[in-house]
Amino acid sequence: MRPRAVVLLSGGLDSATTLAIARRDDYDCHALSLDYGQRHHAELDAARAVAAQLGAVEHRIMRLDMGPYTGSALTDPGIAVPETPAPGIPVTYVPARNTIMLALALGWAEVLDAEAIHIGVNALDYSGYPDCRPAFIDAFQNLADVATRRAVEGSRIEIRAPLIHLSKAQIIRLGVSLGVDYGLTVSCYQASASGLACGRCDSCRLRRQGFEQAGIPDPTRYLV
Repeated sequence: MRPRAVVLLSGGLDSATTLAIARRDDYDCHALSLDYGQRHHAELDAARAVAAQLGAVEHRIMRLDMGPYTGSALTDPGIAVPETPAPGIPVTYVPARNTIMLALALGWAEVLDAEAIHIGVNALDYSGYPDCRPAFIDAFQNLADVATRRAVEGSRIEIRAPLIHLSKAQIIRLGVSLGVDYGLTVSCYQASASGLACGRCDSCRLRRQGFEQAGIPDPTRYLV
């Protein structure tokens, strides 16, 4: 039997590439997406398409409504998504989102007896979220090593963040080499119901810049 991995899959560019990497590394991939009260569900539709295209063994969408208490522009329609870069951590940060997602993935990994969890965080071309940094991944690995039966019995669950030190252009080139169809992915913070990207938010800016720097045509469908 091939080793199993839980792969956190948002439906965006980075998580799709992460799933492709896990498949390349010969894992049976169990993809996990979270419906956490985000502004749109186009990214979840994208996650379904990406999971199918890249050959996930299964794909689950777990509902956990974080909207009432996060105070994030991604979950509160009353907070505008910023369209120009600003200093500091932006209002699109969802407090504890990656912590919660990794905790859910860790539980499922124990049930599956999986060897690894893959998450597509990036600390180079990113919006400055604190839970996308290497220190966060290292801290969660330490937690997993003391909090799970598998680790205590001698077989740790490895938290893998293969994109963490890559530029967006490097991520895109790697994904293309692994057969990722980026036309299926949705990265926009305020995409339309059909997945059309605004082209103005921070995520759209980083994505567009990544394709330009990679020298690869951008397959993103934009509103304008």
